[in-house]
Amino acid sequence: MVAATQTSFLTFAYFMADDAPHFSRRKEPPPNPVGRSLPHSLEAEEYLISCCLLDGSDVISRCLEARIRPESFYDPKHGAIFEVLLNLYNTQKPIDVSVVAEELKTARKLDEVGGYAFLAQVSSRIPTTAQSAYFIEKVREQALLREIIRSATGAVEDCYGFSGGIDEFVDQIETKIFSVTQNRVSESAKQMREPTREAMNVITKMMMKKGELTGISSGFKDLDQMMWGFQKTEMIVLAARPSMGKTSLALNFAEAAAMPKKGPPAGVLIFSLEMGASQLALRMLCSRARVNMKLLRDGLLSKNGDEQNRLLQAADEFSKAPIFIDDSSAISIMQLRAKARRVHSRNPLGFIMVDYLQLLSPTDPKVPREQQVAEASRGLKAIAKELDVPVLVLSQLNRASEKDNRTPKLSDLRESGSIEQDADVVLMLARPRDADEKFQVAADSAELIVAKQRNGPVGELKLTFLRDITRFENFHQ
Repeated sequence: MVAATQTSFLTFAYFMADDAPHFSRRKEPPPNPVGRSLPHSLEAEEYLISCCLLDGSDVISRCLEARIRPESFYDPKHGAIFEVLLNLYNTQKPIDVSVVAEELKTARKLDEVGGYAFLAQVSSRIPTTAQSAYFIEKVREQALLREIIRSATGAVEDCYGFSGGIDEFVDQIETKIFSVTQNRVSESAKQMREPTREAMNVITKMMMKKGELTGISSGFKDLDQMMWGFQKTEMIVLAARPSMGKTSLALNFAEAAAMPKKGPPAGVLIFSLEMGASQLALRMLCSRARVNMKLLRDGLLSKNGDEQNRLLQAADEFSKAPIFIDDSSAISIMQLRAKARRVHSRNPLGFIMVDYLQLLSPTDPKVPREQQVAEASRGLKAIAKELDVPVLVLSQLNRASEKDNRTPKLSDLRESGSIEQDADVVLMLARPRDADEKFQVAADSAELIVAKQRNGPVGELKLTFLRDITRFENFHQ
């Protein structure tokens, strides 16, 4: 997917340059790359300013919601007038033609915008603000098109000046392009009013619905009661020693998110760096259909028996579920982020799973291993915030807890202390306390330790493990 996107983008860059023989190779992109005027509508800009002068308190607030800025205007005169309007709005001063003129005069910009005559002309362009929403959208649309052209033109110039490091280069280009589209969605810094409103909505939901989940269900009653589900923007680390069943548990989480017992399904993206997609699908099918995989591989299941019917039913359910699997091996955190962005743009996601952290390829193999893992950990947390989804990351534990025959703790996270720092929640899958010292794999029960939770309690809970179908369930004696 990444390769195809890179190819199409470079093809686009080539034809842009080929169609414009006068396009010079310079460091800064020219404002007019193909000899044509950039998209704009002077009439819409004047009509919008006229609406602002008629009813500043309402129209300007709607402009702010649509992210209209002085730079959004093609004509510098219109941008200068809108900047004064914004200042008057922010300082709660009266918005009137005479006040705007006086502010422009004080800033020595009145003559630049055309003087009193131009202001009088603009203010009388429209008798009512009834169509202000249309003019806001028109100005925003044209500004966005101009920004895309500038970013794409700059990307073409960067391609001509490419000096090495293709993965980092493509990530930088993609970040620039995505920043344009992200700017039309939301501000990175929010006034406290908006987050407070969102928090109060969550509080109201908790009070009215008595502890109902506020995030994606894990599928396990005790864990959901402790965490209220997997929350948006959180990075959840699930750590365990090899062969402890962490992949099985993570797949159970993914299944619960995409195929919940109640509520709408969430789009799930699984990055499987260790297992192939078909192998993963086989495992999930057998788990949900409750079919013994060993008997299936040995050919000991009847062809027309109940097991086959359950497998067919599970296959039908999975085929309709919003689950996406990427089994690319040796991908870097930048490539993973690009893949997640693309899937999310086409099919909105609600949950991402990465199996597992230590298998991500380093951006720079020369740096120490601890720094490589730290970079991947920070990148995964950034993805959770950028896409506004919980990201479940599987990780290895070191051997310390086995050697000391004790319950694992946060310091046992392998290769980097930054995992502990970046994670919002750390879950650790451990062998039962009463297990034999030689025990290395999941038994009929396991302990799930909530070792860290920024916004909730920590503690331990038990899960039942069905080894024949590699599936975890709520604990029962």
